[in-house]
Amino acid sequence: MAGISQGDRRMKIEYDPVRDLLYLWFGVPGEKAASTVTVVPGLHADFDAAGKLIGIEALDASEILGGKVQFEVDLGQSRVEQAAAMDSCQVK
Repeated sequence: MAGISQGDRRMKIEYDPVRDLLYLWFGVPGEKAASTVTVVPGLHADFDAAGKLIGIEALDASEILGGKVQFEVDLGQSRVEQAAAMDSCQVK
C-alpha cells in the first residue's frame, strides 16, 4: 500500500495479493461509490454522487498489469521550485 498527497488532492494505492485486487483511491479512502462503470472486463471506475472519479479497481491485477506493478508519479513542480522560478522572472 502506498499513499501520495499534495495539498487537498490525495491518492492511495491498495493491493490485496490474496484476492489479486488493486484499488486506486482518489480523495477520501473508503468513500462509497454512487455508481460504477466497467471500463473493460476486470477494470472498474467508481464515481461519487456528483460524478467525480473516486477510484479505480482492477480485478486479477497481476494479469491485467502483466504480473508487475510499477508506478511512476510526476507531481509537477514543487512549491519551492515554483517560487524559485517566479523569483528568477522578476524584474530587478
